[in-house]
Order: sequence, then structure tokens, then C-alpha cells
Amino acid sequence: MTPRLHVLLARDANIGVVIRRGPSKEVASILWNRTNDTFALGQWLKGRIYERRSDLSPDGQHLIYFAMNGHWSSHAKGAWTAISIAPYLKAVALYAKGDCWHGGGLFLDNKTYWLNDGYGHTLLEQTTRVHRAAPTAMRAQYGGECMGVYLPRLMRDGWQMRDTEQERDAYALDKPLWHGWILRKYARAQVGPPPGKGVYFDEHVLLHLERDLLVPVAWEWADVDRGRLVWSDDGALWAGSITRASAATDQPLAATTKLHDFSAMKFEALRAPYTAVPAVPKKPKKPRRD
Repeated sequence: MTPRLHVLLARDANIGVVIRRGPSKEVASILWNRTNDTFALGQWLKGRIYERRSDLSPDGQHLIYFAMNGHWSSHAKGAWTAISIAPYLKAVALYAKGDCWHGGGLFLDNKTYWLNDGYGHTLLEQTTRVHRAAPTAMRAQYGGECMGVYLPRLMRDGWQMRDTEQERDAYALDKPLWHGWILRKYARAQVGPPPGKGVYFDEHVLLHLERDLLVPVAWEWADVDRGRLVWSDDGALWAGSITRASAATDQPLAATTKLHDFSAMKFEALRAPYTAVPAVPKKPKKPRRD
């Protein structure tokens, strides 16, 4: 089975976190060093990470994510929002949710995050590494589920909302490329999606508006990384560029390179190299009186 890939890119550091899903109830987090395109496994989770309700801090140091494993009587109530040290999943701050309404959040800066609280979380573990912003720090515009976190993240990171295409059940967002080309992302929410897709999925096309040219691409995820285009397809991450010469053709991508194939990965039980901070410091014991 080909895994699904979604990537979170740090805005101020050459770091990314790849969220690899497959089989459906197993997901891995992987560190991407974008300076030399090397990859290092963080941790696996037996459950689901809602990648569109997740975010990476600008410096690439912390990850916020919403997850569900369905163990509703557990400490985290079966669904939770966590802050971890990227690329690991072990929480340094943990909020039990108990359902899949809302959840996740966004980083406002390196030390502050907004929690997509909705119907409420229960704080289980706290940290001084990062701090929660006031609920009013973000204004809900696209509902409380995936689009309510995903679309603000995209627009924060340079995507320009074009319009809402109701007939496609999609939001269309553009990111300028080079030599007149544009990357368009259709962020879709669809009941009864095509085979191999979830309710939320993206489609992409390359556009040259002056030439009235549209090039469909079968990419699951795509974005701009400095002077190159990066995307996921068929369980792998790829990179390519648009040169002045290639931009004049009907197939604008040049120097296409496969960065890494994640297809062969299998679940491993791994520990994070750190421990979580207790939610409340333990009170000192009272001296005994004999």
C-alpha cells in the first residue's frame, strides 16, 4: 500500500516534518533537514494524526498535532492535542479531547501557540517551553475542523486565497513560482471521496495565466522550498525547478529529483530522547512527627 505523505515546513529554519500515514492506523513523524535533504525517523503512533490540524513552530523546534487512537477510556481520552519536540510525538504539553471535534492548533511564534479548543480540552501536562495564547488570538473563519486550522496555516505561509469553488467542494489557493508560473492548490473537503483519498485532500495544478496553460499534476502535497518546488507523489518526496528555458515549454519542471521514498517503512516502537514535564510539581512531603 502506498503511504500518504503530508509535510509541515518551518518558516524560519531549513527544517520540515513529514507525516507518513500507512496502513490507515499507523503514522510516523520524520525530520527533514532541508539543507542537505536527509531524513531521520522521529516516532510512530498506532492511531491517526490529523495533519491539517497540525503545525510546526517557525524555528522547527516544536510540533503541535491532533491525534486519535480511539482508546476512549485512556488517560488522553482517545483523542488529544499535543505539543512535542519535533520530530518526536511524545508530549511535553498534553490536552485530552475525548472526541474529534476541533483539536490541534497553530504556532503564532516560536514560543506561543493557539489551541483549536472548540468544545474544550482537559489539560493533562504542561510545559514552560511554549505557552498557550488567548483563545481570541485567532478568529474562526472556516469552521472548527481541519479547514479551520489548515487554511489559516496556508495563508500565513504565503498561499493566496483565490476563491471558493462550490462546484468542486474546494478552496483554491495560489502560490507564485517563477517565470510566470503559479502553483494552485485545491484544498478539498468531500463526503464520499475518490478511492485512496480521505474526506480532506488536496489537488494541484501548474498554471501560466498569460499563456492560458494548465498542467495537471498528481501530487498529494506540494509547496515552495526556497528556489525549488517540492511535492509528494507515490509515497515519495520530490523536488524540481522551473528554469527560464523550461518555463517556455508546456512541461515547465526541470531537474526533477526523488528526495526520499517512504514506502518501505514499517512500524517501530521507539522512545523519544526526552521526558515530559509533570503538569503540577509534586508538593514536598510534610516532615514526620514522631
